[in-house]
Order: sequence, then structure tokens, then C-alpha cells
Amino acid sequence: MPKSCLTLILDPQIEEKLLDLLLEVAGDELFVSTPAFSHGTTHGRLSEEEKVMGRSHAVRVQILVTEERQEQLLQLLRERFAGTGLRYWATPLSIDGEIA
Repeated sequence: MPKSCLTLILDPQIEEKLLDLLLEVAGDELFVSTPAFSHGTTHGRLSEEEKVMGRSHAVRVQILVTEERQEQLLQLLRERFAGTGLRYWATPLSIDGEIA
């Protein structure tokens, strides 16, 4: 079954809540999280420091999922993270594996 890489960009304030949810529901899907900067963030969501810097602190989470799991996960995120400004996109995965 084809997989995609679902990328989530979120406010660091909701990072722990999101990671807890993914640990609970992700099953065997691999995911990673990294600190990031977000550019083009809605101006009202920026702190004074971020307005000067022109970027906001963010967390990037990437998870490898099947299309079916992706839709289930997005629905859950819509329900639990409404109003948080969480952004997402998915890209088709041409290859994945593990070198053991």
C-alpha cells in the first residue's frame, strides 16, 4: 500500500499534546519531531520578538503513513487541535526502508 510523508507544523506550546497523541495512536508508523522556524505565519500569532525576526518558533513533525491512516489521523487532528493553527501537507513517498 502506498505511503506518504505527512508533515505537521505546529506551535511549540502544543508539541507535547500532539506527541502524546501520536504515541497513543500511531502504532508502528515512524515519526520524528524537530524544532523549526515558520515563515509566513499569521501576523497575529507572532510574539514581539518573532515580529522583529520575521519568523516564528515552530515544531515540525513528520510521520510516514498509508493513505487510509493519513485520513484517520487528519480527522483526529481536526477534532483535537481545532483553532491551534496547526498546518500540514503530505508528499508521496517513493521509497522507505531500514538499513539494519
